[in-house]
Amino acid sequence: MKLILKFNLVFVVVFIAGLVAAGYVSRTLLQQNAREEVAQNARLVMETALSTRAYTSNQLRPLLETQMKYTFLPQSVPAYSATEVLNGLRKNFPEYAYKEATLNPTNPRNRAADWEADIVHQFRNGAEQAEIVGERDTPAGRSFYIARPIKITNEACLYCHSTVDAAPKTLIDKYGPANGFGWKLNEVVGAQIVALPIAVPFARADRAFQTFMLSLTIVFVVIAIALNLMLYFTVIRPVTRLSALADQVSLGNLDAPEFTVQRRDEIGVLAESFNRMRKSLVEAMKLLEG
Repeated sequence: MKLILKFNLVFVVVFIAGLVAAGYVSRTLLQQNAREEVAQNARLVMETALSTRAYTSNQLRPLLETQMKYTFLPQSVPAYSATEVLNGLRKNFPEYAYKEATLNPTNPRNRAADWEADIVHQFRNGAEQAEIVGERDTPAGRSFYIARPIKITNEACLYCHSTVDAAPKTLIDKYGPANGFGWKLNEVVGAQIVALPIAVPFARADRAFQTFMLSLTIVFVVIAIALNLMLYFTVIRPVTRLSALADQVSLGNLDAPEFTVQRRDEIGVLAESFNRMRKSLVEAMKLLEG
């Protein structure tokens, strides 16, 4: 097996091993970064909803108390305000979803779906569980979600949700007496759920991975070409010439030219040694002939 073939065989093995290792590490990191990006965006949406709820509860609701005596205004409900604000966000980001999923809601649009009800029951059964993070399959693709419990910690909430008799008449007139009652203090009644698709960031991660692997392959190919050229011109060609001269001398052609190379590396040292050996052989042959 020729030297250049051995060299390329080793290089290809090292290249494949390096490519596999680099591909595994880069893909893992890119997918991890994609998940972290989705989680960060989901928490940003969640914090926006919490800020909207706090604003509605602390600043907007007191301004509407007088009007609430004559007609119930859903804009005074923190859950309604947060949902409306994030529904506005969905006009530009339709892939984002936010819901205040409740087991027994006053507003029917907040009723928990089956998978959302499972999350609410997890909060109910989990001791002081502050957050649930997960992924689920949807008709639109894989979705990441983050959920936080809706827990009744303020007795003022029970004014509208304890019993039908205690609830404001305007609330009953708008939503009826069938739903949204029987809530208790410190009870988990629902969950705030933010859902985002993971297809988009993962697609970006895949494109970045493909670009990285293609770039790495091109770099390896360029390095392989450069190393092969260097190996050929600095080692293989001079060694081949030296081998041809050695064959001529071994066959008795003492008039073969010297091997001249202006180098100070190992090939240059080998050339000097060969020339000395050739001169010694020529002198020895002349002595024998004489």
